[in-house]
Amino acid sequence: MFSYRHGFHAGNHADVLKHVVLVQLLKGLASKEKPFTVVDTHAGAGGYELDSGFAAKSGEADSGIKRLWTRKDLPAPIAEYIEQVRSYNPDGALHRYPGSPQIAAQMTRPGDKLHAFELHTTESRLLQQHFERAGRRVATHAEDGFAGLKALLPPPSRRGLVLIDPPYEDKTDYRKVTAAVTDALQRFATGIVAVWYPLVQRPESEKLPGQLQRLATGDWLDVSLTVAAPAEDGLGLHGSGMFVFNPPWRLDAAMNESMPVLVKALQQDDTARFGLAFRQT
Repeated sequence: MFSYRHGFHAGNHADVLKHVVLVQLLKGLASKEKPFTVVDTHAGAGGYELDSGFAAKSGEADSGIKRLWTRKDLPAPIAEYIEQVRSYNPDGALHRYPGSPQIAAQMTRPGDKLHAFELHTTESRLLQQHFERAGRRVATHAEDGFAGLKALLPPPSRRGLVLIDPPYEDKTDYRKVTAAVTDALQRFATGIVAVWYPLVQRPESEKLPGQLQRLATGDWLDVSLTVAAPAEDGLGLHGSGMFVFNPPWRLDAAMNESMPVLVKALQQDDTARFGLAFRQT
């Protein structure tokens, strides 16, 4: 249950999709002067070395961020994501990859607040070390993000983003996600709630987007990226998606511009494709 280490997957195709969307969500919140709060329920270690450790062993960044790093022809939403990765690599070479909480820390302002949760013992220690000099603007929590989320909603500013992205290694995570979303929307009906989900050959994965749609009472957006056909053995991640409740204005346009480029850049076979659906009430 606690074996997942995000470092193995840092900078892969799923991270690219998740973080392209995340940057647009944070950009939308920062476009107004009023402070906002970000809650990351499964923050991981904060940042990852690509040249050593788990990431170097897996090489998953080779078919993710590394395919985009040197390109100068990217549409604005992807270029803005790349700029956040560049901010984490000030020497200009791609040696490190920022996790979701690091990107949030880079894009929040002095009056904003970031809460980063991580239950895995080693990851939570690394997360605390990662942000030990961040000051009061960033709070790290070595606890279950599903449980800890309740005490933080609604945030004092009544503006914010909840990012829910568990590893889904335990199939009960799917049920926990829908329960957390239900509670979050009850406590913070106007907040942005973003759920990352895997595309794997598992009934729970296939049902989750539809379950999330049924929970929505307002606007929503669902974007997914498939990079390859499912493996014959039924194992592995062949894509991922982001479901966003209360998306900011024009997120649909940003994704519509970005997804064909991501499909072409990150495809691993000719079955690669994207899905994009949204409802505006």
